[in-house]
Amino acid sequence: MSLPPFPQQTVTIDCPEITQSQPFFITHVIILSYNGEMNNDHSKSGLFAGIFCFVFWGMAPIYFKLLNEVNAMTIIAHRVIWAVLFLFLFLLIRDRQRFFKIIRIPLMVALGLLLSGMLIISNWLIFVWAVTHDQILATSMGYFINPLINVLFGLVFLKERLTRIQTLALLLAAFGTIFLGWYLGQTPWLPLSLAITFGLYGLLRKQLQVRPMVGLFWESAWFILPATLFLYFWADNHVWYQSMRDQWLLIGTGLITVIPLVAFNFAAKQLPLSMVGFLQYIAPTISFLIAVWFYD
Repeated sequence: MSLPPFPQQTVTIDCPEITQSQPFFITHVIILSYNGEMNNDHSKSGLFAGIFCFVFWGMAPIYFKLLNEVNAMTIIAHRVIWAVLFLFLFLLIRDRQRFFKIIRIPLMVALGLLLSGMLIISNWLIFVWAVTHDQILATSMGYFINPLINVLFGLVFLKERLTRIQTLALLLAAFGTIFLGWYLGQTPWLPLSLAITFGLYGLLRKQLQVRPMVGLFWESAWFILPATLFLYFWADNHVWYQSMRDQWLLIGTGLITVIPLVAFNFAAKQLPLSMVGFLQYIAPTISFLIAVWFYD
């Protein structure tokens, strides 16, 4: 398979802790199986960005478990508002006089980002609800299914192809996912919802010609007014977070949102979608271990 054309701008992802320590066997298999395609700085940066974002997402349940007493819709509304503010400040400081030129995008791209924003916000809501209702194992299953969806989308829509070792790895992953579903013994509506929404999000973002942070800014900006109105009317009758700790944690959801998504969008642009699918096994593996070892 061949890599998609790379954008002209240079994006640097500084993750020394990732590049120096890669404790996941699947990571080494990916690097070896794609060795012939990892021969330039863009693809290597994309690989490290992908590893970073999925390690980050694998640890995310720990953060959201701290907000157990807060309604999931309230958390998502805060995620949207604070993500927009953090991105606005970052882009304004980084680009200065060029800020308005940088964030100006064509109408069709903006509409595409509206759709991708709907997908990622739906994914956030399902994930946060599951974590705060002691369903971390179900989210883990969802993100075990998600790479299979990504690889399927890559084969069907982007005409990518797998080598024999990648096909074997995919079959093993599918078997493991089926076993996890049997172990949970539940109707998999929640895992399937997580997998499909995020798979469609990754496919759509790969097609949109927009910089990662600018794209994420517009995805969130589309929904800042509904989020603000929701918080305004909801807070009148449902004040669920009184402590200063909860307020700071809700503000922090903006950073928890922005940091891994920027890395993911960069990785999705630089790597074949099938490779992104394999990398995604890092996150549910971590979540699975957290669910069993830390939350019983």
